[in-house]
Amino acid sequence: MPKITSAFAKFVLLLLISTLILGVLSSWAYLYPRHFNDRLPFYQLRPIHTSSALFFIISGAVLCIISFSKAALGSDINSTTLRVYIASWIVIIIVVFIYYSLKKFGGREYWVFPGWLALPLLISWSFLMVSYFVNWFKSDKKKPLYIWMWSTGIFFFFLTFIEQNLWQIPWFRQSFIRELTVQWKANGSMVGAWNQMIYGTSLFIMVKISGDENIARNKKAFFFYFLGLTNLMFNWGHHIYNLPTNSWIRHVSYIISMTEWLILISIIRGFKSKLEESRKLKHLISYRFLLAAEFWVFANLILALLMSIPAINHYTHGTHITVAHAMGTTIGINVMILLGAIGYHLKIDRISRSRNRVLMLSFLTVQASLFIFWSSLIVAGLLKGYRSAVLDISIFQEVMKPVNEMLKVFAIAGISLAAGMTIIVSIYWQQINKCRIDVNELNKR
Repeated sequence: MPKITSAFAKFVLLLLISTLILGVLSSWAYLYPRHFNDRLPFYQLRPIHTSSALFFIISGAVLCIISFSKAALGSDINSTTLRVYIASWIVIIIVVFIYYSLKKFGGREYWVFPGWLALPLLISWSFLMVSYFVNWFKSDKKKPLYIWMWSTGIFFFFLTFIEQNLWQIPWFRQSFIRELTVQWKANGSMVGAWNQMIYGTSLFIMVKISGDENIARNKKAFFFYFLGLTNLMFNWGHHIYNLPTNSWIRHVSYIISMTEWLILISIIRGFKSKLEESRKLKHLISYRFLLAAEFWVFANLILALLMSIPAINHYTHGTHITVAHAMGTTIGINVMILLGAIGYHLKIDRISRSRNRVLMLSFLTVQASLFIFWSSLIVAGLLKGYRSAVLDISIFQEVMKPVNEMLKVFAIAGISLAAGMTIIVSIYWQQINKCRIDVNELNKR
């Protein structure tokens, strides 16, 4: 692993750990504001936690693309422009967190750092695009599906990030509805962009583990790719559900958004049916992370379908069930795929038997904790919706009494989840160092 890539990998892992620690602190700051307001208030912790999670997902997806580009395209991404991207991207993210620590906010939605920082982030991403697409055009190989997915994700993130920052143009701020519509639409499409990168990475790993390149070249796979592309461009309608718009836009876009989950299910299930037992055992750790992602795809799909039913949505909208869906998707799907892919690149299956046992125990701890974490949010949302809509309790403190008890379970599960994930990250970190040592020894020879 090149030095610049290993540094970037460590930065990505630090983002994951900071996301989890900040998430734990945020949950307790929400429950016990008196103990946190003086030093770490919830209003400060939440945006740091959210931005850290988003930067981890995006940076982790890029790390995987960089790591696998040579195997996929036949040559490495240009090192000069890639170094500029990685260095500038890391520096800008650190600057973002410095502003947060000083309680200086701005921006919109989940990107609440000062608006001017969007420009250097966009310029940095442009260096990544140049590096990647120059390499893409140089390759005369017939492109498999995962390369198209990576390319789509990189390009559309650039477009949606620009769209997300249109609020900085005065005309968009003249109408609250106009600005909010563009914000929610852009953020919905942006999720589709990074999902293309992450799902493309999962497909690449499946091809390599199974040894079956046809998984990424058959007509069915490309059909799902175009379905996913449609999803990326048009699934945003359900994000503006509460804004004045035609009902058919909400219904059609929500149906389209559900198909994105089916894409990943179909890809993984096709991979499983062709996987030889010997190959499965050889890459067991990465395979388990992908299986975990499949479970959370099913769980969150069921939750999303239930949330889409108007009679249920009446009780659940604006409750912790929405948070459960977001957390289940982010941790259960995106994080599991990225850890599986990064582990594959680091040859994590070659660790010692004792470390393997620790990693697997931590993996099971994470899955159990995440299930309790996710379930407690759903129960909290049901309680809040029932007490507000059915019992018609208007006093917020009365509504939240039993809800807060479930949120305590959620907060405790969050500690267990963070602890298990920290152990996994520490093993990955050690493996990065080992890969660097192995490369240095090889170069000396």
